Amino acid sequence: MMLGESFSLAGDWFYISFVENNGMAFGFEFAGIYGKLFLSIFRIVAVCFLFYYLYKLAKKKTAHKAVIYSLALIFAGALGNIIDSAFYGIIFNDSFGQVAQMLPPDGGYAPFLQGKVVDMFYFPLIESNFPSWFPFWSGEDFIFFSPVFNVADASISIGIGILLIFQKQFFNEIGK
Repeated sequence: MMLGESFSLAGDWFYISFVENNGMAFGFEFAGIYGKLFLSIFRIVAVCFLFYYLYKLAKKKTAHKAVIYSLALIFAGALGNIIDSAFYGIIFNDSFGQVAQMLPPDGGYAPFLQGKVVDMFYFPLIESNFPSWFPFWSGEDFIFFSPVFNVADASISIGIGILLIFQKQFFNEIGK
């Protein structure tokens, strides 16, 4: 697929789209090469700490199993995005206006830790317009759930969601 290309898998609510994300979730990014490098190093350090924390929790066997599973989902998703960011730019050439070539003779489009993360799932569940009486955005187009994401992003979001929703059950003993 070329950058920006997509096709529908289930009507108008599930698409596979080829999007390259420069930085963090929802397209946020730090400026320039040093911002990308800082983000990559921060991710690696955070994943190392998370791995160490998971190891300690699993070894103690006092934490709720769902906490360990949730943190494992976050760890796996973060590690997947790091691997994508670290190696995608080395393995593929630029995909703007063309289908990217794997292992091009001239090398990839970015050095180690400077690549982009590929996102592909798009679920525009509701497409509509804001009503005319709605302040600020009256009459403008509205798409509910417009981010394009990948499996790693979903893993991180599910892990964080489980921790947030069930935090009282998981961490009830800490407050006593």
